[in-house]
Amino acid sequence: MSLDNRPVYSGGCQCGAVRFRVEGALGDASICHCRMCQKAFGGFYAPLVSVRGARLEWTRGERKTFRSSNIVQRGFCGDCGTPLTYEAPDGIALAIGAFDNPAEIAPVIQWGVEARLPYVDTLHTLPGMDTMADEEAADFLAQLVSYQHPDHDTGTWPLKDRTS
Repeated sequence: MSLDNRPVYSGGCQCGAVRFRVEGALGDASICHCRMCQKAFGGFYAPLVSVRGARLEWTRGERKTFRSSNIVQRGFCGDCGTPLTYEAPDGIALAIGAFDNPAEIAPVIQWGVEARLPYVDTLHTLPGMDTMADEEAADFLAQLVSYQHPDHDTGTWPLKDRTS
């Protein structure tokens, strides 16, 4: 919380080149199934939350934008490609997955349901497996060094000892 008891959220892209801070109440969180959002996120749907009533500040870097229609543009990191914004005349929505604590932001409505992929509603019925339960994955992950930005603000990024 900020000094005036307004909620504060932070987030950014995968590589850390673009970071944001939101102070104030978020709007309703949603997921959009429209084909444009599917393509923009490279996923089954786009999880978004409006920041229309809050103060949005870009604290590191600048997002690049793509005008996906005559009305909407979408922001993303020009370095790693992480989807960040949906920008329309009535305000900006941020990608829920780009927040440092996305579990705090639960969608309350779905949009574009006419384009919802037919299997999305049954995904929860698929068998689930912990990543480390797969021996091949465990061996692979034991060698993995993540260059992804951590889920909190940092003074500088990338770390100096990182190699490409």
